[in-house]
Amino acid sequence: METKGWIGASVPRREDARHLLGQGVFAADVTAPGMLELAFWRSPVAHGRIGAVTRPAGVFAAGEIGPVTLLPAGPDMPGFRQAPYPPLAEGVVRFVGQPVLAALAATRGAAEDLCARCEVAIEPLPAFADVPAALAPGAVPLHPGWADNRYGSGHVKAGDVAGLGAPIRIQRKLGLGRQSAAPMEPRALIAVPDRRTGELVLHISSQGPHVLRHALAAMLGLPESRLRVVAPDVGGGFGAKNRLMPEEVVACALALQLDRPIRWVEDRREHLMAGAQAREHLYDLTLHATRDGIALGIEGDLWVDAGAYALWPTGAFAEAGMAARNLGGPYGIAHLDVRHHTVATTKPPMGPYRGVGRTGACFAIERLMDALADEVGVSRLEIRRRNLIARLPHTTAAGMTLDTGDYPAALEACAGMLDLPALEARRAAGENLGVGFAIYTEQSGHGTAEWAGRKARVVPGHETATLRMHPDGSLTLLTAIHNHGQGLETTLAQIVAEELGLHPDAIAVRHGDTGLSPFGFGTFASRSLVFAGGAAKAAAEMLGAKLRRIAAHFLQADLALVELREGRAWAGAASLPLVDLAHAATMRQERLPPGEPPGLEATADYSPPEDAGVFSYGVHAAVVRVDAETGAVALEDYCVAEDCGTMINPMVVDGQVKGGVVQGIGTALTEELRFDAEAQPLSTTFADYRLPDAPSLPEIRVLHLVTPARSTVHGAKGVGEGGAIAPPAAIASAVEQALGLGMVVTQTPVTPRRVLGLLP
Repeated sequence: METKGWIGASVPRREDARHLLGQGVFAADVTAPGMLELAFWRSPVAHGRIGAVTRPAGVFAAGEIGPVTLLPAGPDMPGFRQAPYPPLAEGVVRFVGQPVLAALAATRGAAEDLCARCEVAIEPLPAFADVPAALAPGAVPLHPGWADNRYGSGHVKAGDVAGLGAPIRIQRKLGLGRQSAAPMEPRALIAVPDRRTGELVLHISSQGPHVLRHALAAMLGLPESRLRVVAPDVGGGFGAKNRLMPEEVVACALALQLDRPIRWVEDRREHLMAGAQAREHLYDLTLHATRDGIALGIEGDLWVDAGAYALWPTGAFAEAGMAARNLGGPYGIAHLDVRHHTVATTKPPMGPYRGVGRTGACFAIERLMDALADEVGVSRLEIRRRNLIARLPHTTAAGMTLDTGDYPAALEACAGMLDLPALEARRAAGENLGVGFAIYTEQSGHGTAEWAGRKARVVPGHETATLRMHPDGSLTLLTAIHNHGQGLETTLAQIVAEELGLHPDAIAVRHGDTGLSPFGFGTFASRSLVFAGGAAKAAAEMLGAKLRRIAAHFLQADLALVELREGRAWAGAASLPLVDLAHAATMRQERLPPGEPPGLEATADYSPPEDAGVFSYGVHAAVVRVDAETGAVALEDYCVAEDCGTMINPMVVDGQVKGGVVQGIGTALTEELRFDAEAQPLSTTFADYRLPDAPSLPEIRVLHLVTPARSTVHGAKGVGEGGAIAPPAAIASAVEQALGLGMVVTQTPVTPRRVLGLLP
C-alpha cells in the first residue's frame, strides 16, 4: 500500500460519489415531526412607508416574532454609517423583495396562500436605482440621520500623482453589472427545537456555521451553547451563504416562540430578487504614463452599489477599499490617488462574492492598459511586457506584498498556448476575431493583521483542527472549514495521510457542525486550504509525535529512528501496525510508556505567518468571434496560465480554476441583474438572468506554474477565486479587437445589445 506522496497527487474527489448517486443530504432534505413551512410576503415597491396591514391568522409582522437585537454591520470605525437589516421590515421598506410578513402553514403552498391573502398599504417614497441617482443633488437619505447616501468613503494614496507631469493621460469611465451568486442550491434551512438537550438545532446551507451561530445567538438572546448549527452538504455558496440574512433569523425566532420545527427553502425567484447580490462597480479613472507606454500612476474615484442594508458582519465595506488597493494589479505603478465610496441604493444588499473587489480592479486596470497600448501604438501583449513586475516579492504602492512568482513567465506561457500568427491571419482575412489578455493577482489567506486593519467586526485570523485516532487505527479529522464544491474533504485527508503515512481513505473528514467541530470561520476568501490545511498538518504532527513515542517504547528503539509509513511504525527493519498503537493508547493504557497520557487526539490552531495573505496570480487569454449583425459574442478558445503555489491535488485545482473561469465568463457576457428607474427588478428568472451554458463554452485550457509560497504550509496559496477575476477584462479586450474601428468596451456584461450599441 503506497502511503507517501499524497501531496501533489490527483486523488479523485471522495465527495463526488455520493452526489453522482444522488445520496447527498442538503438542508432541504431535512424534515422533522410537526414541521411548519415558512413563506414571506415581500415588498412590491422599492421604497415606501408601511401603512395599514390586513392579514389572516398564521401571519407574523415585525415585533411579533419575539425579541430580536439588531447587530451593527460594517467596519468598527468612526464615520461608517450603520444600516442594520431588520428580519421583517419595520415602518419602511427599502427594496423590492424585502420581507415584510412571515406566514406559517403545514405546506409551502398553504403558506404562500396565506401571503396572497395579505394586504399591505405602502406609501411610495423616492427610489434610487443606481449610484448616480442615490448621490444626485437633493437625493433624500435612505436612512434616518444620514447626511447623504454613502455608507462611507475612503482614500488610497501613495506617491504623488499630481506632480508626475506625465505626457500621456488616459481617462475611462467603466462599470461592472450587478450579479447574483446563483448557486446550484438556493438557500435553505430548518430550525428544530431539541427538547432533550434544550438546544435549537439549525440545519442550514451555510459557508460558516460557527460565525452564523455567534450572530444568531446574539440576535435571539441565546447562549451559544443552546444553539447548534449544522451545515450538511452545500450546493455552492460563492459568498451568498456567508452573511446573516433575515429569513434565518425569522425561522429561528418562530421556532423558539412556537416550540415547533420551522423550515424555509428559498425559491429561485426569491434568490434573484432578494438574495445577497454583488459586483456593481463604477470607475472614473485616469492613467498617467510615459510616451513609451510605462504606466506611472492612477487617480480617480470608484463607487460600489451596496444596496439598502449592510449585511452582518462586514457589509460591503471591504469591497470598495479592496478594489482601490488592487488597482495597480501586477504592474509597477508607484503612484495612486483613488477615492472609493460605498453607496446605499434601493436594491438588495450586497454580499461578498467570488473575487470580490479584485474582479473590478482587474477589469479597470486591464482596460486602462489596453487603452495605453492603443495610444502609444504597440500591441496589447507588448504593453504588458513593458509594465509587468518582474521581481517578487514586491510591495505595491498600496502596501500589499505580492508573493513569490514570475509574472512575465506566466504571460509568455499563456501567450504560448495560442497560435497568435494563425489568429492574426484570420483577422487579416476579414474575420471579426479578437484576442484579449488579462493578468490578475489574488490575495488569499488573509490573516489577523489584515482583517484588524480593515476594522472588521469579525477577524478570521485562525482555524482549528482536531484529529482523533480510534481504537481500530482509523482517524477522524474535525474542521470548521466547510466544503461546498472545493474538494476539501479530499485535500485535507491527503495532508493528514502524508504526515502519518496512511492512505487518505483511512481518514474521515467531518465539518459543518458546531456541535462536533472546533471553532473556525468557514470557507470564503480563498482561505480554506491555507488555514485549515495548516491546522490539519499541525494536528497530524502532534498525533504523529505521540504515535512515534509509543512505537519507540514498544519497539525498544531510539525515538529518532521511528518513522510512520505504510500504516505502520518503523524503526529500521522492525515495525508494528498503527492499529496496535491505537488500541494500546485507548483500550490498554497500562501498556503505554511511563508518563504518557492515554488517548490519541490532537487539536491544533493555525494562523499563517504572513498576515497580509499570500498572492496567487495568473494570466488569462480569450479568443472571441463577434457577429456584427446580431452583436453575439462567441468564445472560441480560453487559456489560463496560473500559479497557486504547491498544489495539494492538481485535479482539484483544475476544477477550481475552470469553475471560476465559467463564473467569470458569466460576468463578462451574460449575467446582469437589471432594474428599471423605480428600482423594480427585471431579472427574476433564468429566462431574464442568463448563466453560461455548456454548449457556449470552449475547452478551458489550464497550465500550472508552481512557485511555492514563502510562508504557508506546503507552500500553498489560495486558488478559489482566481479563475473568476480575469475573464471580464480578457473578454472585453478580445471583443474590442474583434470590433476594431476604435470601439471601446466600458461595461460588463458585453451583451449583444451593448455590442450593437458600439457599432456605427
